[in-house]
Amino acid sequence: MRARLRYIFRMDSQSDLLRHTLATLAYRTSRALENAPESFANFDGAGRRPVQILAHMGDLFDWALSMAQGKPAWHNSETLAWPEEQQRFFAALGAFDQYLASDAPIQAPVERLLQGPIADALSHAGQLAMLRRLAGAPIRGENYYVASITVGQVDAAQPAPVKTF
Repeated sequence: MRARLRYIFRMDSQSDLLRHTLATLAYRTSRALENAPESFANFDGAGRRPVQILAHMGDLFDWALSMAQGKPAWHNSETLAWPEEQQRFFAALGAFDQYLASDAPIQAPVERLLQGPIADALSHAGQLAMLRRLAGAPIRGENYYVASITVGQVDAAQPAPVKTF
């Protein structure tokens, strides 16, 4: 009988866990966006269009950063064109990640950042994936447990899937 391996992963701080969650969000969102047909941005699934969802996700990370800096401010941004909205989302995510990686103090309760803007954005990443299916351009299923997710990798360029279905 083979010995059972036990993996132990220890986060050194709460910001490390937040940063891993942001990398996870970047990975999942990039999967929902990659190779989407141009028409997907304005697909009407009886709610917000994908471009509006992505704009909201960018706003969430502008808000998260402002809270972490101790200057909470919410802004509803005007929706940009699809390519620019994708860039804005990943830039906002990256700015928040860079702040968490710095020595600057996090001036908001970490659990509130997780339960508020980060959890909301994770829900929206799933919503984008669901809308892809409804729009007739489904994403390929993937085992996210084995995905190559790396803290700090929060841009649109993500590694290839390890195990797809």
